[in-house]
Amino acid sequence: MCMTDPISDMFARMRNAGMRGYKTVSVPASKLKASILETLLREGYIGGYSKEIKDRFPSISIDLKYHDGKPVISSISKVSKPGCRIYANVKSIPQVSNGLGVSIVSTSSGVFSDAEARERKLGGEVICKVF
Repeated sequence: MCMTDPISDMFARMRNAGMRGYKTVSVPASKLKASILETLLREGYIGGYSKEIKDRFPSISIDLKYHDGKPVISSISKVSKPGCRIYANVKSIPQVSNGLGVSIVSTSSGVFSDAEARERKLGGEVICKVF
């Protein structure tokens, strides 16, 4: 199966699993997905993740986080898409809901949240917005 945007697929799987109340969701593994999940873990949006091998293929199992029976991630949307990449310098990294949410930015030094990127004075590709 050919997938043009695997990051959007991961976000869709997380949204769908959250709406159904699943504790974990499995996605095909990649280094970029692991970096994004590490950022979401640092910011407190997921409970954890682990790399595993299912049917000879590497995958990542994501532990979703809930508060009062509702998913902690109420919305997660991709900003930069394969057909239209969105880049931002340090001063123009978008804030989500006046700082209540998080933008995830892929920089030359790694994948960081918007606050971490501003602190390190790094710009880059805006991957997604999480609230």
